[in-house]
Amino acid sequence: MRVERRAFLSTAGMVGAALCLPQRSEAAAKPDKALEEVVPVIAAVQRHMFPKGGRLPDAETMRMTRFLTEAVSHPAYDRDIRAFVIGGAKELMLREKGKLFGYDHDTMEAALRRYETTDYGSNWLSRIMILSLEALLGDPVYGSNVGEAGWRTVESFGGQPRPKTRYIEL
Repeated sequence: MRVERRAFLSTAGMVGAALCLPQRSEAAAKPDKALEEVVPVIAAVQRHMFPKGGRLPDAETMRMTRFLTEAVSHPAYDRDIRAFVIGGAKELMLREKGKLFGYDHDTMEAALRRYETTDYGSNWLSRIMILSLEALLGDPVYGSNVGEAGWRTVESFGGQPRPKTRYIEL
């Protein structure tokens, strides 16, 4: 995948801004039913984007889906983007007639490439990628970037001072 410099810088800026959002207690970070329904779809897409054995740490090891659900469930997170994340996952499942979970790598790639040809799908896949990169490159205190593996892979480390606790109460 070729990444343009401008797109990379834009994504990096959004990652930094998102990491500055205040967090809430883990008990309060439970996703609602609409989000819970699409978590398997999002997880499947993240696993495809960041597979085991790839050049970057994989989605499961980096706890990307957990990070995403906690981020979009946060009360400070933009409600429209949250609805977009949920709606995009539902649309992908509808387009694929519920068969997404049985797809092998090539079939999943073809399905995501088809979805990417639509404006909605392209924007949704970009949003999932942004949230996944936040998980990969955020401070491990937030529950992802396990063992700083994301940082080591890109030979970079988080800013100083680092957060001391996972959540800041609102």
